[in-house]
Amino acid sequence: MCSILGVSQSGYFKWSKRPKSNRQKQHEILSQEILKTHLEFKQRYGSVKIAKTLNRRGVKVSERTVSRIMTKNQWKSCTVKKYKATTNSKHQHPVSENVLNRQFRASKPNQFWITDITYIPTNEGWLYVATVIDLYSRKIVGWAMDKTMTKELVISALEMAYKRQKPWKGVVLTQTEVFNTPPASIRNY
Repeated sequence: MCSILGVSQSGYFKWSKRPKSNRQKQHEILSQEILKTHLEFKQRYGSVKIAKTLNRRGVKVSERTVSRIMTKNQWKSCTVKKYKATTNSKHQHPVSENVLNRQFRASKPNQFWITDITYIPTNEGWLYVATVIDLYSRKIVGWAMDKTMTKELVISALEMAYKRQKPWKGVVLTQTEVFNTPPASIRNY
């Protein structure tokens, strides 16, 4: 190893036995303070908030130093998922009756379809996904994605399902809203 790195063996052993410098000791103490603060706030604080907290406590440190130490040790703040409403239940529109009546079994394909809208946070903003699921196979038979949650999004998903499945007359379409607690097999979609 020493010959590959171009270092003498005596120089390497002298370096390995050298005591830690004051700067290294201070760096270790600071790292422990950062980790302690990071854990104290349930790993939710990033470098900016940790630096401000430590400075309030009398430990003088810059945001950049905290960021460098956290990156080196792979300490990351956990982001709390933001809630995004996808349903507006406060409306005056008529509500369809519960045809399924919590009977989540279909005896044949294209008998019952359920729909749902979910959202995915991306670097460019929210992305909405509308799905149509065949209750018989639990297969997603239609879907659509868009940056806005509109009726056109759901219509696109339904159009895809009809084009792909070509259902006969009588398919029952419902929302997952009908299910207070949907079955696990549906919840996983």
